[in-house]
Amino acid sequence: MRLVHAADLHLDSPLRGLSRLGDTELAGTLRSATRRACENLVDAVVDHRADALVLAGDVYDGDWKDYATGAFFVRQLARLHDEGIPVFLINGNHDAESEITRSLRLPPNTHRLSVDAPETKVLDDAGLAVHGQGFARRAVVENLVPAYPDRIPGLVNVGMLHTSVQGDDRHDTYAPCRPEDLSGCGYEYFALGHVHEQREVCGGAHPAWFSGNLQGRHPQERGAKGALLVDVEPGGRAQVDPLVLDVARWELVEIDIAGYSGADEVFEAVAGELRERCAAAAPRAVVAQVTLTGAGPAAAELTDVAKVRTELELIAEQSGAVLEKVRLRARPPAEALAVDPELVAAVSASATGLAEDPERVRELAGPLDREVGRRLREAGLLDLRDDERLAALARTAEQQLLARMAGTERR
Repeated sequence: MRLVHAADLHLDSPLRGLSRLGDTELAGTLRSATRRACENLVDAVVDHRADALVLAGDVYDGDWKDYATGAFFVRQLARLHDEGIPVFLINGNHDAESEITRSLRLPPNTHRLSVDAPETKVLDDAGLAVHGQGFARRAVVENLVPAYPDRIPGLVNVGMLHTSVQGDDRHDTYAPCRPEDLSGCGYEYFALGHVHEQREVCGGAHPAWFSGNLQGRHPQERGAKGALLVDVEPGGRAQVDPLVLDVARWELVEIDIAGYSGADEVFEAVAGELRERCAAAAPRAVVAQVTLTGAGPAAAELTDVAKVRTELELIAEQSGAVLEKVRLRARPPAEALAVDPELVAAVSASATGLAEDPERVRELAGPLDREVGRRLREAGLLDLRDDERLAALARTAEQQLLARMAGTERR
């Protein structure tokens, strides 16, 4: 039995961070990336001669009402229908509030499992039993797994669940359960959705996996994305392999400037990292964020934000990437600060005071927020009402000022 497990397609989800890329060919590619990744998924199911596709929730993206999105998805399912490949899907938290989910008719090969109680779909000819329950509403906070049906002997039993799994505080809590709840069902495989990172939750004879999402949608969803290819037989141990299906890739390059004597060496380190990321992602486009951090003598040459960004944009272009964002968090080594130590202490104290006083920072940012705040938010550049972001800006300003002071003192 060969299965493909995917989840969290979030078709036509508005990708964040594209405003910085302007009206470029890459921006256009990213806007259609979730659809192209879905097409890649269907191609992979056919090419690998899979016996079934299981989709563990969040095909759509919340209350998105564009029926062209649903029509696109139905056409992809119809491709699998023509190939004689069944599809099993459950509603995730986003699908539960989607008008498209409730309105569109699915092809005969597609089986949507119940949202009222755990349900089993059996394909006797294929020797497959699929157990699962979808979300009737967005906020499902109870553990659904204890009510899941028993394993059917002699068949490949696959469980499906959209869940955060207890203990994962990086994601909203939906249908929480314990890893031992999943393995306790005794299924040959448990297909999970909701967490956008591909990872194993349970190993051994009864594995459970998050497939992750098909396509990174913003800079925090970095690295390769796709689905899982699962080979398994009744009572056997599943073989799970990744399928890389993304169209474009977000990458974060972090360089610690310690040990580099000047900006040129730092830039060369960035170039090396970007070349490696582009080679690994090829032929996909790479959208990169670059963070320069740590303490070192090169900090004094990295204080001009516009100049550093221009240099890094050229380096990214030469490496085959597009630069989306630059963060300058580098600082001079303590011994480089030969200026008045009381002045250094005063700068640091002021920055700390601002970072720990959100009301004061909001007050200072207020005039700018009233003038351009909405445009900054709509462009995805900066939220002047975000206390955490403003505190980070205060820390960045401290580091850049100290670096300038150190550079001035050396000259």
